[in-house]
Formats: sequence, structure tokens, C-alpha cells
Amino acid sequence: MNIKRNLVLALLCYSLAATASDNSFEISKNADIYNSVMQELQLFYVDSIDNKKLTEKAINAMLSVLDPYTVYIPEQQNDELKRMTSGEYGGIGSVIMQHGNNVVISEPYEGFPAQKADLRCGDVIVAIDGKNVEKKSTADISAMLKGAPGTSFEIEIKRQGEKKNLKKTLVRENIQFHPVSYYTVFADSIGYILLSEFNDKAYSEFKAALTTLIEKKRIKSLVIDLRGNGGGLVDEVVKIAGLFVPKGTEIVSIKGRNSEKQFSHKTSREPIAAELPLAILVDRSSASASEILSGAFQDLDRAVILGERTFGKGLVQNIRPIKYKGFLKVTTAKYYTPSGRCVQAIDYANRNDDGSVGRIPDSLTHAFTTRLGRTVRDGGGILPDTVFAEEKQSVNVAYYLYMQNIIFDYATIFARKYKQIDTPETFSISDKEYELFMNFVREKNPKYNLQSEKILSELEQMVEFEGYGEQVQDEINALRAKLKPNIDKDLLFFKKDIVDLLNYEIIKRYYYQKGTIRYGLRNDKWLQKAIETLQ
Repeated sequence: MNIKRNLVLALLCYSLAATASDNSFEISKNADIYNSVMQELQLFYVDSIDNKKLTEKAINAMLSVLDPYTVYIPEQQNDELKRMTSGEYGGIGSVIMQHGNNVVISEPYEGFPAQKADLRCGDVIVAIDGKNVEKKSTADISAMLKGAPGTSFEIEIKRQGEKKNLKKTLVRENIQFHPVSYYTVFADSIGYILLSEFNDKAYSEFKAALTTLIEKKRIKSLVIDLRGNGGGLVDEVVKIAGLFVPKGTEIVSIKGRNSEKQFSHKTSREPIAAELPLAILVDRSSASASEILSGAFQDLDRAVILGERTFGKGLVQNIRPIKYKGFLKVTTAKYYTPSGRCVQAIDYANRNDDGSVGRIPDSLTHAFTTRLGRTVRDGGGILPDTVFAEEKQSVNVAYYLYMQNIIFDYATIFARKYKQIDTPETFSISDKEYELFMNFVREKNPKYNLQSEKILSELEQMVEFEGYGEQVQDEINALRAKLKPNIDKDLLFFKKDIVDLLNYEIIKRYYYQKGTIRYGLRNDKWLQKAIETLQ
């Protein structure tokens, strides 16, 4: 019996060794082929070759066959790696954008160097450390603004309404945005926490906000808003979950290609809000770590999930160091919620003949059960318990005014006229102010072509091709007359949409990011539904 067992083990070991040997040979063979091709190109290609650029393109092309999350990070992008893993970078804390031929400050973040130095929305960046940058791209200027925390530089700006350019000295800081973007309490003692990402500060900030809401605001229930949260660190998710479920509860398991790559993540602390009723808001941009938290709480019947079906990213990445100070961010495993389901929506392993990928069809998904016996399914993100229908967004004149920076420019003018405004919960521009805005738009004379006109022209060509042109031309002409852009008519007809964008841009100049969040929440239908559910 022992002889037979030993023989089986020996054969198994031989098979594994042979497989490993075959893989090593294939790797060595293909590396030799690549080196041989590079040498031939170096010797005989008609033009000079940038070997570094060619190699990076070859690596990126190879990795693109796998999945979009497996990427090569060369040495010169190590700062980007730090930003990816920690959310930190050295800079001034401001968004910049292209505005005509200039690059302008579009959004300084409260509490960071740009805001401390009184840089404002609409300021044109003229020079950095005496070097003129008026013809530089947004990417070039962004790179110049970033740098090691503690280093200083001089920035020269052109401000609307000022006769002379302004020069300011800024000291770069370590920029890390707060994962808890905002928290508050609503009527009926319902708490609200907006969690924008799961970086290494997520748990500490979330716990601090939760503790404040419980101890000082005496909340009786809580809404956790994960809309737009693209994910982050698994450990932070597990620690946050541990605030609400018993110690030792499994939140997520991670399974790689072999048994050595399998882990189960359980909560390690006693909860501080084990009985607090919870509602979690998600949307199509809620991904990865957001899906772990919402999926776990759905499986555990610990919270009601509301919103749209989530993104569907069930893949786990690790950062692996490689030669010459580079890194490989590589997908190493899939994660599974407590019921055993993987929420990965795209099947990268089984591509179509043309190389494209598609979502896993519903017919190939599997049913699982929650702790209380409800049915949930895998293979396509987290389907909320209460699904909200997608709100149709019309591309009207408001869109064109926004994209052409006309709304942005008027908000800048408004902020120069008024030192303060009402709170984000109550502010809205007056009808008189809107009339002034309409005059401003007329002066700008914006050009916009409606998509309906493009489609109508295509229809006109098609009916002409099919021989029906003369029969339907009168109807097409009548429809074209109705759809013809009329700026005065459109400014009145779409006033609600335009005022909403104006309010947002104006509030941003007085109350910064938290102000825009507060403004957005006041008419948030999804939030109101979550509150009603908790009530």
C-alpha cells in the first residue's frame, strides 16, 4: 500500500516538475525571440530606434491581452504608484484645465496651498518660477506644479478685473484627499457619511465620523454613500465593516490560482454600532472595495442596498517589484462575498475572436443565498435590494454652455461682484441675475449643433436614397424648423438645468468641495429614498 502511495506521489512530483520545466523553457524561449528581434531592428532598421519606448510599448501590448488592471509601472512613474496606493502626491491641491489658449485654475481644494495662497477659479497661469508657461499644455503645467512636499516656487497669474499680474509664493504639501468627504445628520436622527475611496485613512476617518454621529448627534440610523467610490484597500473595508458586525465575521475571501493564494478576511474588533440600521447607496461607478462592503452587508442581511447595479470588479491586484526599479501591478486573485459569489462582470479569460470582451450573461450566473435565505446572484456587480431607474440626461443647451466654459466664466464674474452668498442648502441665483446671465450668453454668441439635427440630416439622405425624398420633404422641413437652435428660447426652456449648473459653479467658489456636496444633497432623490427606507 505504501509502495503504491509513494509511486503516485513520485509521479505527481515528476509531473509538476515537468510542467514547471516546460513553463521555464517557454519563458526563456520567448525572451530569446524578443531579444533577437530587438537586435535585428537595432542593426538593420532604416531609422534610429528608441529601445526604451519600444520595450514599454511591447510590454503594454502584452499585458493588454490580460485585463485592464494588470499594468507595467516603469521607474519614472514611481510617484504615480505612490498616488495609486496611498492617494498622496506632492503639490498645491488644485484642479487646472485648458480654457481657450490658456491653462487656468478651475478648482482649488480647501485647506491646501492653492486655496491658502488665494488662488481662485479662473486665474490664468502665466509663469512658474519666472518661466513663461502660456503655451504649455495642461499636463506640462501639472507636472511643474507637483514636486516634493516642502519645496517652494513662485507662480504668476492673470486675474480677471486686475490690471497687473499677481505673483504668489506657494509651498508644496503632501496632498491626500479625505476619504470621508462629508458627513452630517438629517431629520429623524438619520446620519449620513459620504465615503469617496478606501485609502489608508478610510477606516480612521470613517470611525471618527461615525463616533461623532453616535455620541454627539445621537443618530438612530445611518446612510453610507458609496456612489462614485472606485475602491481601494481591502483591509480598510474589513475594518469599517467591523464597526457594524460581530467580531470574527467573514467579510471577503480571496482566491488565487492555487490554494496558497487563498485568504479569508474576518473582522478583528468588537463593533461599536452592531444594532444601528444601515442603508448603503451605490451606483454604476461603485467598484471593487465598494462592492466588497455592499456585497458583504447584503449577504449578511446587515444593510439595505439602494441604487444602481455596481460596476462589477471582482479582481484583486498586487504590486510586484521587478528589475530596474519598476513595478508590475498584476491581477493575482478574485474576491468572493460571504455567500460565495464573485461579482466580476467582465470575463477577460474568454475573449471573442476579435479580442473584445463582454459581460457575463445572466444565463451563466449562479444563485446564492444570504444569511436570512434571500436569493442573490454573482457575475455582474451587486444588484441593489432597491434598484433605481436610470435618470435620463438630456444633452441640451446647458451642456454646451458648460462645455464652452460660459457658465464657468459667469460664475467667476459673479464671485468678483459678491463677497458672500447664502448657504449651499438655500442658495440659488435670482431671476434678475439669470437675466444678466442671458445677456452674457448673447454677448458670447455660443455655437451649438444639436444631435437631433445631425440625425435628421442622415434621415433625409436615407429617404432620398430610398426614393421617398419628395414625399416626406415637407415633414422633414417642418421638423427641422422646430429643432433649429434658438438661444433665447432655449435659455428659457432649459432654465432649470442651466440654473442648477450655475448654482454649482458659484457655490464652489465660496464653499469649495463640501459646499457642492451639500448643494447636491438637497435635491438628491436617491438619498431621500434611503431616508424613507430607514424611517
